[in-house]
Amino acid sequence: MEARRGERDPPDALQNRFHAERTKKERQWKLLFTQYTVNPYHPIHMVARKPMSWHENIREPVSDEFLNLLHRAAEVPRRKYSMPQTESQEIGWHATPLVPLDRSDIRFYCPRWKTEITVHGYPAPRGEKSKE
Repeated sequence: MEARRGERDPPDALQNRFHAERTKKERQWKLLFTQYTVNPYHPIHMVARKPMSWHENIREPVSDEFLNLLHRAAEVPRRKYSMPQTESQEIGWHATPLVPLDRSDIRFYCPRWKTEITVHGYPAPRGEKSKE
């Protein structure tokens, strides 16, 4: 059924052309993935198995490559990478002290001192009564 001059196609025909063009473009760029692996950069949360389920209690051999991926994913970032990967990892990446700790030098070693005020104030937050 031809549309008359100056008239538009019926809405169903317009929608059909639109969907046909869109599916053609989607099929052009679609990729088929057949091999799946564990993302080594994403932490894995283990879920407990059901003890009464027979198909979950069957022991299957686990490949060494898969175990290495699991162990690498569970490592802390300082063991995984030689340098920080994000800005937030830079804070605390180098945790070794710049100056060795010397307990006799009071400039770098500041232990807690007990005075009348601190001894009086300590028991109150713990719910104990102060000695007076």
